[in-house]
This record gives sequence, C-alpha cells and structure tokens, in this order.
Amino acid sequence: MSLPALTEEELSESFQKEAETSKAWPFEEARKIVKRYAKGDYPQGGVLFETGYGPSGLPHIGTFGEVARTSMVRHAFRVLTGDQVPTHLICFSDDLDGMRKVPDNVPSPDALAPHLQKPLTDVPDPFCSEHDSFGAHNNAKLRSFLDQFGFEYEFASATDFYKSGRFDDVLREAARQYRKIMDVMLPTLGEERQATYSPFLPIDPKTGRVLYVPMKHVDAEAGTITFDDGEGEELTLQITGGNVKLQWKPDFGMRWAALGVDFEMFGKDHQTNAAIYDKICRILGGRAPEHFVYELFLDDKGEKISKSKGNGISIDEWLTYAPTESLALYMFSKPRTAKRLHFDVIPRAVDEYYQFLAAYSRQDIKQRLANPVYHIHAGHVPQVEMPIAFSMLLNLVSASNAENRDVMWGFISSYAPGTSAETHPDLDRLVGFALRYYEDFVKPAKSFRAPDTIEREALEQLRTSLRTQPSDADGAALQDAALDVARGIERYQDHNKKSPSGGPGVSVAFFQMLYEVLLGQERGPRFGSFVALYGTERTAALIDQALAGKLADA
Repeated sequence: MSLPALTEEELSESFQKEAETSKAWPFEEARKIVKRYAKGDYPQGGVLFETGYGPSGLPHIGTFGEVARTSMVRHAFRVLTGDQVPTHLICFSDDLDGMRKVPDNVPSPDALAPHLQKPLTDVPDPFCSEHDSFGAHNNAKLRSFLDQFGFEYEFASATDFYKSGRFDDVLREAARQYRKIMDVMLPTLGEERQATYSPFLPIDPKTGRVLYVPMKHVDAEAGTITFDDGEGEELTLQITGGNVKLQWKPDFGMRWAALGVDFEMFGKDHQTNAAIYDKICRILGGRAPEHFVYELFLDDKGEKISKSKGNGISIDEWLTYAPTESLALYMFSKPRTAKRLHFDVIPRAVDEYYQFLAAYSRQDIKQRLANPVYHIHAGHVPQVEMPIAFSMLLNLVSASNAENRDVMWGFISSYAPGTSAETHPDLDRLVGFALRYYEDFVKPAKSFRAPDTIEREALEQLRTSLRTQPSDADGAALQDAALDVARGIERYQDHNKKSPSGGPGVSVAFFQMLYEVLLGQERGPRFGSFVALYGTERTAALIDQALAGKLADA
C-alpha cells in the first residue's frame, strides 16, 4: 500500500497557508516536527513516526487509535511540507516481553500458565491457529486490521530486531552507559526494588524465561553481563543477538535512539515516564522525539480498558455494528479527553461521521481543515449522500420488527423515492449494521410501558391527527402536528419555552412518553422524521396497539 498523493487543493498556496495556522490538533502536532527541523536538515531517510504495541492480549481499539491518530499527524506533516520530505510509520510490537500473567480472554488459560515469564513469541498460541506463538497470533490480528483499514505502515517485531542484531550497537552503548542509566532509573524506584534492579533482562538459556535479576558485572568492552540465574548459578551472556532485552522504560528510550524516531504518541499512563524515556534516549546518543499524550479510554463503568481483561470493545466488535470511518471519527475527536468506549457510543459516532461528511463540500478551506473527515480520509474526502440517519434506521427496525434488508428497503424507498441499495451502497451498508445492532443491543433492552389516563388522551389525539395528515406530509409538518397535540395538554406544556404562536412550549416529557410507550426505549429520533419514514398510517396503527395493551404485554 502507498500513501495517496496530496490533492491539488492541498498543494495550493492558499491551502498550505491555512494549514500553517489551523487549530486542528494533527496540524498542531505536525508543526512541532517542522519546527524540530527548522533549518531544513531533515534526516536522509526521512521523518520517522512510531507507534508501540504490547501484544500481551488481543488487539483493542486503543491500539488502533494510536495508528489512526499518528497517521493523521503524518498526513498533516506532508501537507505542511508540500510532500517534499519522505515519511515512515513503524508499528513496533514489544513481543519479546515476558508474559507476566495469563490473559482472561483466551481459550484454555490454564495451558498458558507453564509459560509465564517467557517471551510472548515463545508462548504457544492458545487459539491453535496457523501462528507459531501467542505473540505472532496477536501481531497478525493487529496487522490484519491495519491492512483492512488501509494504513501505510512498516511492522516491526522486537524479537526480530533484538535477534537480528538491529539493536546491537545501541545495546553495547547501553553497557558503556550502564551507570548513567542506573542513575536515571534508581531514584524512580522504591528501596527494595533498587536493590535488585537492572536495565538488562537476560533470557535464561535453560528455561527460556525473561529474568528480573540484579547484575553482578557489566563488561562494556566485552559486551557481556554476569548474573545469577533462578537456581543461583552464575551465568555470563552476550548482550547482543537476542540474549538480553531491556526493561520497558529503558527499552522505550533505547528504541527511540536506535531508530531515530521523530514522533510518538502514547497514553496518559506513560506521561510521568516520558522524561525518563527522553533522558535514556539522549544518554544513548539519540534525540528524543516529539510527544503527544492522549487520554485513556474507559469502559461503561468508567474503568480503564485493559487488553488482558477484555473489558472494552474489540476492533472486530465495533466493525460488526458500524463502518470503520465512524471508529476513525471517534479516535479523532477530543483525543486529550477521557471518553467512555462502549457499545452505546456507536450510533452517535456513525451519525456524526455522515453529518461531517455532508458539511465538507459546503465549507471553505479553514473549515475543511478542522473537519474530522478531512483527516480521516487524508484529504481524499468522498461524496456520499445519506438521506437517513443511522439512529433513524435503528428506530425503524424497532418499530417495524424488520428482520432483513428487503423489509427495510421497502420503507426507505417509499420515504426517499429513487433510493435503492444499488444507488446508495453506503446506506445499504448501514441497513445491515442497524439490523445487527438492533438484534444484539436494542431488542434485548426494550421495555414497553402502558400509558396512563392522560397519556392515553394524548395518544388518541395524536392518532387522529396523523390520520388526517395529507399523504405527502413531510417530517417537519408531522413534527408540528405532534407539537400541536402536546400544547393542548397541560401536563406537556413548558412555560419556560414559547411556541411560535406565543403560548407555552412543549416539554421533552411528551416525546419521552412516545418513545417509552411506542418504541420501548427512553430516547428516540425526531418524531416527525420517524413518522415520515415509517408512515402515518403505520404509526397510527402502532398507537392502536399501545392503547390496546399489545405492546406492553409483548
């Protein structure tokens, strides 16, 4: 895969001038890299972006978010420099790390217990796939999704880099600078940990386990370390060739120095360690990269999402119910704000994506640069007509009990003549997502209630009003009809609001009642638009069912 060329608009002088002052966060980050090389002395191989991946559990959305967001900064940098500077994105897997605990969300977890503390690429694959290790399996899951989304990246494995000798020179430098590294690390540790700490982690040649043991001697000239293994036997190992890896904090800085990384983003949980990574990078002769710290994702209970717990939404789960563009929008929006990541956020993300997409063609350059779809699509923004919102499709499924696309398209083609699955493939894709989302999340939670006396009166009036509406009444007219009913019932009058005629406005309690009684849920779409899509007679019949007690008894 190759990066798409910049568009003619992006290469224009006016566009680049606006980009230089754009407040969109990818441009703010990209300008840091431009400033880093203010003299124009870019590396011969180009600017290097990196993302890190810990394959101790199955890939989750946070991992994807790093690559998506970094790619957005990379594209912004290309715009600022007129695509005159080569760029590379490395997705680096820390798969030589020892498996500290068995993940909760794998089959037959007991079978992995004997392999604790072994590098992840030496742990058998619990999924019994074609991969030869747990680390390789999880790496493949990550690459599969990144490829599906169309990212351009270079995958890198810590196991490969350590064993192939790619890190040998910087490891030898780490041995020469051993005391300086210890001087950085020891003040950050407790007294007990200080006594046993070493930046070098030997891999036991007998057991294959990563050992957390103190060093008895570090011979910088010979490039060796001496230590006692788990059985108390003194061993000396070469620090090169994959015999030894670095502790994770020194490893961060070492990797930056070895590869010449210019930009890396990481979660807030790394923020306190960023100064340590920078110091070690400089000790090893490198230049610390530019940073971007993002907030962590939370689950529906407000707890941090964990790969090993599997308490968030997986990549595959999101894509079961929504298009990838909606996930990219979720990653773009407010990256420095902690956000809950659970299934309820999906419908809003889908609708917001298509709202931003619809607005793009009407915007000027400054507005386009701030529009998320510009960054999601790397400047190549598609033109898509979406006549019906995803949330509306969900409510259509709910009211109609539709079980397949054909039933849904019967409603849609009546609402928007000339619209079909062939002419609107994006809408057809959303229909499929809506059917799955409704079946798995909306339907199990539906809870209809019976109307009380006043609510019955309101529903009866609404039913009569709907049946007297002209056949071509649009959503706005039908919404007005519902509002007229509500204004005539004291319970639903809101004296803090004013109607167009100067009387009281309508309380949101009226529409909440409609959703609870007719749809079995607390929230719903704009009611008039829903009636226009579902049909006035069908909606009136739905009210009949509610008044007869058939919905609440279902």
